[in-house]
Amino acid sequence: MVILALYSGTSFSQVKTYTTTGLEVIFSLADINDNGTDQSAILRFEPVINIETMYNADMSSKFGVFSGLAIRNVGYIYGNYTDPSNEATYKKKFRSYNIGVPVGIKIGNLDKLFLYGGYEVELAWLYKERTYEGGDKIGKITGWFSDRQNLFQHGPFIGIQFPYGTNIKFKYYLSEFHNQAYVNSNGDKPYEGLKSNIFYFSLNMMIFRNLDFYMNEQ
Repeated sequence: MVILALYSGTSFSQVKTYTTTGLEVIFSLADINDNGTDQSAILRFEPVINIETMYNADMSSKFGVFSGLAIRNVGYIYGNYTDPSNEATYKKKFRSYNIGVPVGIKIGNLDKLFLYGGYEVELAWLYKERTYEGGDKIGKITGWFSDRQNLFQHGPFIGIQFPYGTNIKFKYYLSEFHNQAYVNSNGDKPYEGLKSNIFYFSLNMMIFRNLDFYMNEQ
């Protein structure tokens, strides 16, 4: 309904539609509240695997809408995790591979510099957790569609597209990463009271302007 409303008043002959595919390099952190205490995350750098395909509909040279499909590796690093089974403190690396569906708008000079923003819903399909003590990895957990996290992640994003193929984006997850109600085989709740909302900055390449644009401009 929203897209149909945007189309109203605009001649279909004026609408430019095209598909683009690009890569995303993610720098992520998290807002962490651990049983009532605010904590800090360690910056996580993740260049792979983050790929997006966008379907673009430009209503004019100044305004457009888009949607698409993304595969994203997102997570955070927490250096002060307390294990409820033994009260020991470890460093944890939490992450998941997600399939996302973004919906958004573009405003500005769509051939050069413009702003964009929207909302994205993601399905977490592969969960990974690593545990470190004194710099050594002492544990690893992997699970498909794991109950350890909230399977549906979602949040708003905003970014700026530069005249050539790169842009910068900021995204904040309104959903919590962990499933605090999860109970492991020992009867413990490893994430109870651990409230984490991931946010990230990313450098994006060719998401809205791929090689076809430059070949056509020659």
